[in-house]
Amino acid sequence: MKIITHHYGVGLDWVEPLAKQLEGKVDGNFILVPEHIHTGYRYFLNCDFGISVLYLDVLYHIDIHYRQENKKDDFIGIYYNLTEGEAVFVSNGLSNPIGRWNYNLAFVDSSLRHDYIVKAGSKTFTLCIFIKKEVIKEYLKNNPSIKDHADDIFNPELNTIVKFTRMSNESYNLLMNLRAHKLEDASFELHLRGTVQNLLAEYIEKMVLDEIVVDTVNENDLTSIIKSQAYLIENLNCTFPSISFLAQEANMSESKYKSLFKKITGMTPNAFFLNNKLLEAKRVLQEKQLTVTQVSDALHFSNNSYFAARFKELFGMSPKDFIKQL
Repeated sequence: MKIITHHYGVGLDWVEPLAKQLEGKVDGNFILVPEHIHTGYRYFLNCDFGISVLYLDVLYHIDIHYRQENKKDDFIGIYYNLTEGEAVFVSNGLSNPIGRWNYNLAFVDSSLRHDYIVKAGSKTFTLCIFIKKEVIKEYLKNNPSIKDHADDIFNPELNTIVKFTRMSNESYNLLMNLRAHKLEDASFELHLRGTVQNLLAEYIEKMVLDEIVVDTVNENDLTSIIKSQAYLIENLNCTFPSISFLAQEANMSESKYKSLFKKITGMTPNAFFLNNKLLEAKRVLQEKQLTVTQVSDALHFSNNSYFAARFKELFGMSPKDFIKQL
């Protein structure tokens, strides 16, 4: 396994060192990497106004362990990751699957160190957006519904910005539309800038609409919540365990556990558990090996009607209609 220690940032001082560690070189806006490491594209762009971006569409031929240790804590990394294969986020030795069918959207404060491991044979399609905290802060200060929280959100003594969740259908469609454009085309940069602006607009709008959880998160807290998420995902065929049990396993009070879980995932533990049950149901239905009733029973839904209602609520169609669409 190749181990790479690197950093990101809004400035592009990270490009040359990363290219060198990948045994490659920089050519215009491209990082060219030898084919024995991966094939495909790495494209970077400074979008001005405190924003830069890294676009990857590659097939890995070796295992790589990326260790991200940023030199500045003045930005937020937003990672849209649609990897098909094996990729994990690692914190304090605990791993969290990342990719199309797992967490595919992460917001990580640049002050947090973390590891990302991707296995050979994995097809990675990722868009990484690096945006200065001051840029988002200024926008929030101009929004009446959230301006009173702006200073607290970006005060490192009061709050840590970190969330692992799944992208919306709108974000997924934006990324697929971007991927349809060839990087060699002169218009690609324009499409990339437009996609970044639309994704950021959605992110900021969601920040405004969501309940704001202001709290600090240290590496031990993050590890505990990731471990709790992993436990829930490993037990999707069971009923939801109690909050008291989960909080005890995380060595937290129930109030702290619920607050940090909501902050890091954007959901309550119950909603996270149900959401993952439904995503697993969708995955199993795609395999066309089990009936709707069998999937409902296997994942321990209370009854078929409840399963169908929740499935339609999340995916916009009933399980039967989803199978027909396949």
